Amino acid sequence: MINLETPKKFRAFIKQANDVADTFLRANSRKYDLAEHTYPQELDLLASLIDGMSDSGSGQGAGAAGVRRSDDEVVDKSKVKNGTNMSSVLSIIEMCWGDVGLLLSMPRQGLGNSAIASVANDEQLERFKGTWASMAITEPSFGSDSAAITTTAVKDGDAYILNGEKIYVTAGERSDSVVVWATLDKKLGRAAIKSFLVTKDTPGIRVERLEHKLGIRASDTAVIVLENCRVPAENLLGNPEIDTKEGFAGAMATFDNTRPLVAGMAVGCTRAALEDTKRLLHEAGVEIDYDRPLASQSHAAATYIAMEADWEAALLLTLEAAWLADNRKPNSMEASMAKAKAGRVGNEITLRCVELIGTLGYSETELIEKWSRDSKILDIFEGTQQIQQLIVARRLLELSSSQLR
Repeated sequence: MINLETPKKFRAFIKQANDVADTFLRANSRKYDLAEHTYPQELDLLASLIDGMSDSGSGQGAGAAGVRRSDDEVVDKSKVKNGTNMSSVLSIIEMCWGDVGLLLSMPRQGLGNSAIASVANDEQLERFKGTWASMAITEPSFGSDSAAITTTAVKDGDAYILNGEKIYVTAGERSDSVVVWATLDKKLGRAAIKSFLVTKDTPGIRVERLEHKLGIRASDTAVIVLENCRVPAENLLGNPEIDTKEGFAGAMATFDNTRPLVAGMAVGCTRAALEDTKRLLHEAGVEIDYDRPLASQSHAAATYIAMEADWEAALLLTLEAAWLADNRKPNSMEASMAKAKAGRVGNEITLRCVELIGTLGYSETELIEKWSRDSKILDIFEGTQQIQQLIVARRLLELSSSQLR
């Protein structure tokens, strides 16, 4: 039987995250939505606080850097474990209840940090501790099909030479390093794709431009170009060997850990929209009664209850994917299911909330219009809705990527 209560050991921590989201993030949400590309100085203090909590162990795995699964760790299979993956997802839900764009702007909590935590070896984890890492996957020639990467990494003595262009790099200008996905040998396909930690002071890497966006405007999104960028061989994250039998599995391990985080972002943003919509409906005299059949209630009330149920389904899928990771169980399909469900319902629900509250939903009087814009990217990055459905179908039908495209 699934227990829907927040684990007792996380409750104080989650309350802290909610207080931070309310005091720091939501309080500055509109300010930095209007001031796109302006760095949110208020986050420096908050990031230092999170670093301190993580170093002391009181953070329970707060933020992206807390996400990790170790194959060497001995897990007692007779015990249910809620670890860093669960606490990271729960904290991100609370923070994105505050503001998604500001959460994505948090120093040292980028998606690149999640990639490092997911696949780096112990020596690399220690060496890269404290870096703020963006993640660079998408290129002008492809979107969600990460196997289509054309950025190359050619071995040259004790280094790799990287060449290519990456687009839609979150925190690409503000970060001090970038996790760049590149291929060691195009002829070997997916198996040859590896990730490299490239510091921004490395000759040959540059930020070409910043994008103007629909949502998450507090977060900078950059185009990054690599031209004969020489990266130390020890900065290749994880195993440098090309295993054609393993295929793309090594690279996909990153997504298995980060997709539940993005699903958590959607869950948090959507919860914010639902709560404010419920408040505004109540102020308008709309009664929401969970004990009465939907058919006997107003259209607004019935619509709201249906949306809340859909949101809860997304929440449960997200928690399941995180729990599986904590308990060293395969979660690739569940991670994609969570990302697909949360991304889709997040966008649909926030837009419906705009409709339900009428003119207030379309004005800057409330934050709901902003959340509807912010939610769209959460259905796109880390793999679009369509890609997630394709992955789930392959897992269910036990078909390879070549068999089901």
